[in-house]
Amino acid sequence: MSNTDENKKHHEEPEIDELTKDRYLGGHEYDGIRELDNKLPRWWVYLFYVTIIFAVVYLLGYHVIKSESIKKMFPSQEDEYKSEMAALDSLRNANPQATVDLETMVPLTAPADLASGQETFKKICSVCHGQQGQGLVGPNFTDQYWIHGDTITNSISIKNLFQVVTNGVIEKGMIPYKDQLSPVQRQQVLSYILTLQGTNPPNPKAPQGKKYDKFG
Repeated sequence: MSNTDENKKHHEEPEIDELTKDRYLGGHEYDGIRELDNKLPRWWVYLFYVTIIFAVVYLLGYHVIKSESIKKMFPSQEDEYKSEMAALDSLRNANPQATVDLETMVPLTAPADLASGQETFKKICSVCHGQQGQGLVGPNFTDQYWIHGDTITNSISIKNLFQVVTNGVIEKGMIPYKDQLSPVQRQQVLSYILTLQGTNPPNPKAPQGKKYDKFG
């Protein structure tokens, strides 16, 4: 058989690998290594088809079709943001937060409010003022001597303390808590602090500031 006839036979009848039964790809041979025409697994082929279908649906849903019904099924990031903000506004309207008016603020006396105030005090205030308000780095809350008060009326009011906690006293190392505690939380913790008057805890810190006779 001539070379021409042999080449013609190879073109007509693809050469098959005896082990895998896959045919060899013509023209794919390097350093004696020949490439087989392996069939892809069916699961891989089907998965590839699914990605194509998904890409088409995604393109049409998000970038081509603009009807309202399709937009609800394929909302843009902007639409999702607006929807979530509307849901948040609805939740806030259904559960309004209590407002705090500084002019009419008075100490809270309800057990639940004082318990919440105590919890906030233990977590935040006790680091500087002690677990019982006896004073550490910060002043003692249990005696009648206070650094910030109304010298005209000789009184310590929750309004005075609210402004201190809200704005902080930077020169004394106290940070403002207006961004860490809500107005209601500040009112609760200050109401609890006022209940510490006269509790006489062990190892109280020495008096600081001026002595005041009225509290509330």
